[in-house]
Amino acid sequence: MTDMTDQELEIRHIDSTLYNDDLAPIKKRDRNWGWFEIFNVWSNDIQSLFGYTLAASLFISYGLNGWAVMAAIILAGFVVMVLVNLTGKPSVKYGVPFPVMIRSSMGVRGANFPAMLRAIIGIFWYGVQTYFASTAVALLITALIGDPGGSWLGMSAVGWVSFVIVWIFQMALFWQGIERIKHFLNWAGPMVYVVMIALMLIVWFQAGSELLPAVSTIFSGSSEYEGSAIGAFLAITGTMIAYFAAVVINFGDFTRFVKSEKQMKLGNLLGLPLNVAFFSFIALIITAGTLALFGETLTNPSDIIERVDSLPLTIIAAVTFFAATVGINLVANFIPPAYDLANLFPRRISFRIGGLITAVVAFFVGALWVSVISQIGIAGFVNALGAVVAPFYGIIVVDYYLVKRQRLNIQDMFSADPDGAYYYLKGWNKRAIGAFALAAMFSISSVWVPALEALGGYAWLIGAALGGLFYYLLMKGQRQPVTAHS
Repeated sequence: MTDMTDQELEIRHIDSTLYNDDLAPIKKRDRNWGWFEIFNVWSNDIQSLFGYTLAASLFISYGLNGWAVMAAIILAGFVVMVLVNLTGKPSVKYGVPFPVMIRSSMGVRGANFPAMLRAIIGIFWYGVQTYFASTAVALLITALIGDPGGSWLGMSAVGWVSFVIVWIFQMALFWQGIERIKHFLNWAGPMVYVVMIALMLIVWFQAGSELLPAVSTIFSGSSEYEGSAIGAFLAITGTMIAYFAAVVINFGDFTRFVKSEKQMKLGNLLGLPLNVAFFSFIALIITAGTLALFGETLTNPSDIIERVDSLPLTIIAAVTFFAATVGINLVANFIPPAYDLANLFPRRISFRIGGLITAVVAFFVGALWVSVISQIGIAGFVNALGAVVAPFYGIIVVDYYLVKRQRLNIQDMFSADPDGAYYYLKGWNKRAIGAFALAAMFSISSVWVPALEALGGYAWLIGAALGGLFYYLLMKGQRQPVTAHS
């Protein structure tokens, strides 16, 4: 298997219903991402307000020994690393984003189906995370000038001003293109670490000799969780895997910019198991410190900063958590829908226009989050959609590695010729749709059927495995088209 040359990545016959400059393969000479950029994709993904709260709460929710919790979190990092190495590799080779890569299995038209499901999930959570990022800005404004009061649709005046500031900031950043986003992620990721370590040292210093006994309290575990220790270990691992699932499917949206597969793998190793372990350790020490200082375990960074009561720390922390939450928003919820919408109507929607549509729709989601959306259980619906897209992971991986044997015809990925390798039946691969439908029935059941709740975060993994298995069985015996490149 040889690498693609820039000449081979040049699309010779352009079909405007399948091609625009943003979807086209990125030439090797134009790629400038290395391991550090990939590391920062993961840094920004875990280091949000939600990511910290999740890591901290895992130490106290399951009654497990702290070392076992650390081991479960690190294991999840290794599992996700393996998963993204598999989905990232084809985009390193061919330079195309997720909605183009999935044309190989779903068909050149059928690819719009998974792309649109992924776009809906991304747009929804983009709006919600914009709201959460605005709470960090509100914390900053209130610390500096106080809160004038007043409330509309569940948000204060400061809350609304903060929300609009964050929305405009993200839009301005995105409008300047992927290079500027890369620079922002490269700054935000390390910056969060600096502040988290500073917060840890402050808490450590203030707690003094009481810190280590508090750590040992957390490390000895408690008996509140009713399940078995093995069950708790698996639940923690599954929860962390599910946390990263959104980026796992469309990781090719980022690896298409990477110079080599070696750089991608190094970035994933440093950014997942090692980064997650270090970040979780910081979360553990701070959580133990809050137990020593305040007599209770606080898992929300905003609550901790409020209690520590230091204006410089409040300002720095607010800026940092704002940066980190904007970072995860761009990685998990903004870039994917921008590509997915561009794939729908390449002639009319560019990556930029796709991003603009995402931002406008997400504005209303975020603005109505407190007063309406969080109250009506729509998050459960979107979680169900998240489970539904899991089979596509299995389909992509099995198609590329087992069915197509890592050999794709890049020209046919942009061709609506009925004789093309990925045209199937009117642009749709009905076998892939069948595999998805069968696996998705399980995925939905895992969210909505109480008896299957015991599977915890593993529903995503099982849905992905079933999607791959059904696809492999349905595609067996299908004559595979000869590819132009090996």
